[in-house]
Amino acid sequence: MSVTTASASDVMRRALLRIDDERTLGALNQLNFKATKVSAVVGMPLRSLQQKRDVAHFAASAPIAAVRALLELLAIEPLEKVVELLGEHAESPTFEQLSEAVDRARLDGTSEDEIVAVLAFAVGEEFPAAPQCRRLLEERPAFILPSLPEVTSTTSVLVAKEVDDEVREQRRRRREQEKRKKSLTPVRTTRPSKAKRAEKAPSITAPASAPKPVVAEFVRRRLIFTPSELEAFDPAHPLVGTVVLADVPFDAVDPLIPEQRSKIRPVLIVAASPTSMLVLGIYSNPSSSRVLFQPWRRLGLAHVSFVATERVSVSVAPDQAEKIGRLNDEEWNALF
Repeated sequence: MSVTTASASDVMRRALLRIDDERTLGALNQLNFKATKVSAVVGMPLRSLQQKRDVAHFAASAPIAAVRALLELLAIEPLEKVVELLGEHAESPTFEQLSEAVDRARLDGTSEDEIVAVLAFAVGEEFPAAPQCRRLLEERPAFILPSLPEVTSTTSVLVAKEVDDEVREQRRRRREQEKRKKSLTPVRTTRPSKAKRAEKAPSITAPASAPKPVVAEFVRRRLIFTPSELEAFDPAHPLVGTVVLADVPFDAVDPLIPEQRSKIRPVLIVAASPTSMLVLGIYSNPSSSRVLFQPWRRLGLAHVSFVATERVSVSVAPDQAEKIGRLNDEEWNALF
């Protein structure tokens, strides 16, 4: 089936077949299941793949959530490089722009397997550039995806086992014998014992004090603020760690559009007051002063995103801003 018409799930599965097995298993071996929280539908197939090492069977039969997770593991690093090469065109590149970025990534040392992982992952996540990624996978001979093998399951908990007629008859006779035994057994009644219960002596021991409740320690990493920031903002505000939409001013005036001085974008609240917020801007383009914003997909952002390290003051009441989502402690600590 053509990649341009195949389903996103089919493209991701076929991409795993195209990528070298040793590369796939090597990336999987680096995953720490104890430190990474994954659902059973993802974790169990990945652990099974670690043991059986049959990538073809996994690609053809594993739940698509597990396939997507493994492909993301293979694509995340080369994806950052391709996004960086696309620059301002990263949100929605044309086919020519994406082709040029892929060629430059290849010259910089990115392998064919890594490019295939990036393109298939973009298709699976339905990035705006997904149609261009499909076209590259279809037209470039180096990226052509193989067909999925037919996998026949030999055993299944959903398939009834065949029972021999003789075994079935033995079971039937055994059940009848048990019924007859129960019907012939007399019902015996016993009177309750008249033995007096030993009187319990009154206790003079003071009751043990109830254990004090254990208060969970605050595990979210605390940031260091300047005196002026602490004077204007509260780092313990309830909305700290929330991603909202806010009108963020530009660092410099764009000569092409000098009249535009700000843009509405997602931001992460790191401190707040009743009337304003101290935030970190979230951008689609990487730079030396930005780090990967790992929960971008969980929060519903449309593309790979990067969070700035420079704090910005925004004159908007935090409870009036449109909320996108909230970071958990692990995601917060990964940024700081």
